[in-house]
Amino acid sequence: MLKLVGYGDRLSVAPGETISFMVSADGPTRYRAGIVRLIHGDANPAGPGFKARPVASDVDGTYPGRRQEIDAGSYVVVPDHPVLHGLASFTLAAMIWPTTPDRGRQAIIVKGADGGAGFALCIDDGGVALALSDGDGATATVATAKSMLSRHWYLAAASLDAADGTVTVIQRPLVRHALTDHDATVTRPVAVLPGDTDAPLTLAAAFAAAAGGRRPTLFHYNGKIDGPRIFGQAMTAAEMEALFAPGSTADGVVAAWDFAREIRSRRVVDTGPNGLHGSCVNLPARAMKGWNWTGDEMNWTRAPEQYGAIHFREDDLYDAGWEVDFAWTVPADTPSGVYCAHVASEDGAHEDYMPFAVRPPRGTATADIAFLMPTASYLAYANDHNSVDGRAAEMLIGRLIELQSGDMFIDQHREYGLACYDKHADGSGVCHSSRLRPILNMRPKYSSWLGGAGSGLWQFNADTHLIDWLDDKGFACDVITDEDLHAEGAALLKPYRAILTGTHPEYHSTRMWDAMKAYLDGGGRLMYLGANGWYWRIAWHADAPGVMEVRRAEDGIRTWEAEPGEYHHSFTGEFGGLWRRIGRPPNVVTGTGFTAQGFDLSSYYVRQPDSFDPRAAFIFQGVGSDERIGDFGLIGGGAAGLELDRAE
Repeated sequence: MLKLVGYGDRLSVAPGETISFMVSADGPTRYRAGIVRLIHGDANPAGPGFKARPVASDVDGTYPGRRQEIDAGSYVVVPDHPVLHGLASFTLAAMIWPTTPDRGRQAIIVKGADGGAGFALCIDDGGVALALSDGDGATATVATAKSMLSRHWYLAAASLDAADGTVTVIQRPLVRHALTDHDATVTRPVAVLPGDTDAPLTLAAAFAAAAGGRRPTLFHYNGKIDGPRIFGQAMTAAEMEALFAPGSTADGVVAAWDFAREIRSRRVVDTGPNGLHGSCVNLPARAMKGWNWTGDEMNWTRAPEQYGAIHFREDDLYDAGWEVDFAWTVPADTPSGVYCAHVASEDGAHEDYMPFAVRPPRGTATADIAFLMPTASYLAYANDHNSVDGRAAEMLIGRLIELQSGDMFIDQHREYGLACYDKHADGSGVCHSSRLRPILNMRPKYSSWLGGAGSGLWQFNADTHLIDWLDDKGFACDVITDEDLHAEGAALLKPYRAILTGTHPEYHSTRMWDAMKAYLDGGGRLMYLGANGWYWRIAWHADAPGVMEVRRAEDGIRTWEAEPGEYHHSFTGEFGGLWRRIGRPPNVVTGTGFTAQGFDLSSYYVRQPDSFDPRAAFIFQGVGSDERIGDFGLIGGGAAGLELDRAE
């Protein structure tokens, strides 16, 4: 099992800039660190073997090891506010769409930390409940004791009348079903009133008691929440039932959060009089259908009031949030290339490589050609769990799966985040992926279950074959990344005579797509060295660095698909899914498009009549007319395989 893992705070850095590294050591008390230039990440002894050149740096040295934890799970946090103190009588309400209602206690609206004073509207034993604590050890919970159906909308509400200690809890299904008893009203007195607390208010999770300066979260809610609100008086069951009726108004509003506001952001807007605005932690999915979605509009930007739900999951992750262990300011004379921070335990038993690109100085090019590192595609597959979770995975690849240590580690540590080919613990598809965490299948020496017989390389490590070839042949080449291209557009590509892709440039944002097309239309040259390129459309978040979104719509090879009406990206409002669905097939960029896949054996190319056109002569210089091209190789035994394109 891995004992030493880490990550950098960026995947692309220019000379003069600083990249920071975060490391967790689960056992090693000290470790060595240094910087290497990565040439060839494939450790297969049948090939050139692993190649990394040490780079002298001020990072070189020994560091104390420490274990760093990840607090996964999404929620909303609202800072403490005077209006929340001294709430004697109150009402809490929200529309909820639970996805795992029978999975223990789950927070909906919480003021207070676990074990301390406060109150919580929550799910308990499958039904809606109100939990109270005075902070001195006395607690009370009033629950409906009726299990809700998964993936159905309910009104969840509760009130406390401090004058007589009466609690009323209601659970109202939006749609009632025959022979299903899931509608409830419970009213009873309690002997406990909630104590005052300065803890933040949270939605969809609760804080644990602070531990070592940290406030881990627990009681994560799985599912959607729409329109949570707080009132400063106790309401009757009938008054609570009317809260979400069309045109309804109610006195005593303390907070009323409207998740349909500022959907593109991480901010949560309170439309009440006190401005109790909050922020999303670990990027729950926004632009989700609300309880009032009619199906008349599929684009949330045209009917945001019907997309007022946020989908929270216990295993969402944006930023691991680890503390920095060391940092490298890249010297001005550092050549562009692929680099890694390398850490190893003092006994050499454990190590990790944290890859990144050193790009040329901003605004310049230092070579005629550039390798466009497909980091969006790396993120889509980041910490992919399908080697363990995938149904019929061994049938797909035609052989037994050989699990790597990284595969087993992320299987046991789901808090390290998921890939966009995974499903969350509640069965919903993973639409976000971030680089601010250890990505253990984006490593040199890693052999992927998807990578074909032989070296078993897929994505990042497969692309080091190209880096090694360029180095061996003496081609000077800059390295730039997808995030660079998205940020800077066509201007980034313009200085280069040719752009080289990686083996699998599958995911592209609109700005990336437009930049490449503009470059080609302006006379630029693209060497497309992979397959299944320009396939899925993605969006990058405007103010959350390093995270992308993909909405898998109605077609394409995929392991999950979005709910109807949820095909548009929350980050941008753009229609998601395949690029060809909006009239931009990959053929427009590359001349070919994805047609088939099979992750076992690879084959070779033979020349076709068009290859003898004089205009293509330079491509086939030195290649015989009947020569097989690539009838050998470290991945599958040939040049063509895993995923295939066709000219059309």
